[in-house]
Amino acid sequence: MLTRETTDIAVIGAGVIGLTVALELVDQGREVVLVDPGQPGMGASYGNAGTIAGYATSPVGTPEVLRSLPSLMLSKTSPLAIRHRALPSLAPWLLRFLWQSLPARAERNSRALATLLADASDRWDDLALRVQGAGILQRRGCLYLYETPQALTAAKAELDRRRALGVEVDLIGPDRLAELEPNLPPQAGAAFFTGATFLDDPGRMMGLIAAQVLQKARHLQARAEKLTRGPDGVVIEGGGKDGGLHLHARRVVIAAGAHSGTLARQVGDRIPLDTERGYHVEWDMPEPLLTRPACPTARGFYFCPMAGRLRVAGTVELGGLSLPPSPHRIRKLIEGARAFFPDLGPPDREWMGFRPSIPDSLPVMGPSSGGPEVIHAFGHGHIGVTLAPVTARIVAGLLSGEGPGLDISAYRPDRF
Repeated sequence: MLTRETTDIAVIGAGVIGLTVALELVDQGREVVLVDPGQPGMGASYGNAGTIAGYATSPVGTPEVLRSLPSLMLSKTSPLAIRHRALPSLAPWLLRFLWQSLPARAERNSRALATLLADASDRWDDLALRVQGAGILQRRGCLYLYETPQALTAAKAELDRRRALGVEVDLIGPDRLAELEPNLPPQAGAAFFTGATFLDDPGRMMGLIAAQVLQKARHLQARAEKLTRGPDGVVIEGGGKDGGLHLHARRVVIAAGAHSGTLARQVGDRIPLDTERGYHVEWDMPEPLLTRPACPTARGFYFCPMAGRLRVAGTVELGGLSLPPSPHRIRKLIEGARAFFPDLGPPDREWMGFRPSIPDSLPVMGPSSGGPEVIHAFGHGHIGVTLAPVTARIVAGLLSGEGPGLDISAYRPDRF
């Protein structure tokens, strides 16, 4: 049965971006409806590495990646993979990615990321307190691991670039690393991001945020499929758990992650959005083998100490939304984890989710080119969790008329 409803603001997408946007709005007294076919917070927001990565000032596309792209593409152990069946549809995105990897553009993108990340950690401190989740937010830093002296030496220039953008990082040797994480096998050294924080249970944190939101907002368990502008707002139509969706909203926020591209086109914005398929595997254990996230940089994944389990998450697979999970990607995560911890048995679970990826690694935030009744808030790639409370404040400022609080021209939807 078709249900016709109205609201002041509709937030399409109930991942971490949509949830934090909705929380900011309901705390301001706004009427909000969340539109999402699934359980709030249980998509990519649940399956990530849990890092609040204020240090992530490097875009995915850099001159270094550009130089090493052939070897990355051909290596079976590479952290980057492209599903061949998806290559024809990916070609335009890949060309833009190569363009954005050139030196001047990569440097510009890095500065734009640093602007957004500057107070991400402080905003997460505030958010965790608001939802009674402070115990989930751990303040132990994060490690980038370098397995060889050559890798350690090669990393120094990049770490200097991050320091110049305000990132706190110490380069530590094997002895100091062994003090911090005695279960790790010997490494040449590590970058220690001393101020970094992480969530030791992302799913639980998403649940706390969702519970707070749903005290004041409604959740329509439906998929938004069609947006139509009208003289006094936007009509959202689609299919839902209890029948057809027909929702009239005065303002709309598109925060549907990897599913946002089609909706953006319907309101007049062609965004080069594609999908990075992220994977994780988990081993249950009373005490995780590490006390803080650690990334073996040559392998492209994170060891993530979670409550009662060790999660190994990461790699980049470009492959769209429809293809099945890749057993090869799962296998490489398991093999990579066992290279450090050979006694790990079969994992207790495995998972795949979809990250929304933009060629310049910058999110899309701001009013639609067709009018301010639609606000875009998607495309955060690997740092959606990190930037969620930052994005929420920007979107709330745009909707209230107070302004975003910083220059968002680098993230505008019409920049492409």
